[in-house]
Amino acid sequence: MNPYSTQFIEDDDIQAVINALQGHSLTQGNLTHEFEQKIADFIGVKYALAFNSATSALYASYKAINLDENHRAITSPISFVATANMMLECDSKPIFCDVKANGNIDEKSIKSYISNETKAVVSVDYGGNSVEADEIQKICKENNLVFISDSSHAFGSRYKNQKVGTLADITIFSFHAIKPITTAEGGMLVTNDSQIYEKAKLIRSHGMIKKELWNCDVKSSGFNFRMTELQAALGMSQLNKIDRFLNIREEIAKFYDKAFEGNPYFFTLHQHIKYFSTNHLYPIILAPEFWCSKEDIFKSLQKEGLGVQVHYKPINEFSLYKDILGETNLYNARDFYRAEISIPCHQKMNLEDARVSAEKILSVFEKFKVPSH
Repeated sequence: MNPYSTQFIEDDDIQAVINALQGHSLTQGNLTHEFEQKIADFIGVKYALAFNSATSALYASYKAINLDENHRAITSPISFVATANMMLECDSKPIFCDVKANGNIDEKSIKSYISNETKAVVSVDYGGNSVEADEIQKICKENNLVFISDSSHAFGSRYKNQKVGTLADITIFSFHAIKPITTAEGGMLVTNDSQIYEKAKLIRSHGMIKKELWNCDVKSSGFNFRMTELQAALGMSQLNKIDRFLNIREEIAKFYDKAFEGNPYFFTLHQHIKYFSTNHLYPIILAPEFWCSKEDIFKSLQKEGLGVQVHYKPINEFSLYKDILGETNLYNARDFYRAEISIPCHQKMNLEDARVSAEKILSVFEKFKVPSH
């Protein structure tokens, strides 16, 4: 089975973890600090804070801006549910804004959702493709809102000539196993705001400040959201390969663009992307006449050894969010979900793998096409 995305672990990655295992500290050591500094330098920000997951980093970012029951945040329904779930954990409720054809939040609709309760806009770089950050940044400044970017898919992406991570007040990255680089599980919060950094740091580790010798103080409630030294060692080894990994993904994406050009079954998002993407996902968007057959198409692709997936069911359509928010009609998000399938695109593939995948995909769709009259 060729999955839609997967990790690529090489001998030097394994050796880095072994070295960490043989070190003095398995957690709360120097490797995590070193990894944070390397990420901050790579992105070009003042502060980077490592977490055990992007979910934890999201929670810390919301708490750091004091998102609570008195405030709400505008976000995208096309995301992994953690983006909104962590708002609920802060006793806040999300406001879902519809998306554009590329799966990213429709920045032109954001203003219509702003109220006195609105505290932040939380965008999602779907598939690794940056949102229109300038527009969102402008809206946030005009309305005194915090701009948080859930860039879990987008470590290494660029917007115009800027790296994703330098555009928002807070940016969250994921280093989950299937992301372009991995720490197995793990995440990172980056920011240029010292107050946000210090608050998030407290939340990450029990709200505790160490003083002199054994003395410490607890300034707030918090959790153990720390990254281990093993994860940090793997992350630094993987970071050395980010350009190679992203170039492979881009090469495969461009191959698909050409292989699928002009087909009558679906269009691809990548061919319309304006900015450099990580291609964490390579989505195909089915023509409406194939929506009813999507489950059968999906099963047929799996039988061909293609580990396809669908990203995502709109968060507002989950039972939890219907119970909390009631029925919300986001027509673009609904149709995007009906049409989207993510196909294999990752750094363990080569162009021959991509060619085989493309042939299998077109062959499957050929069987489902509607006969012409």
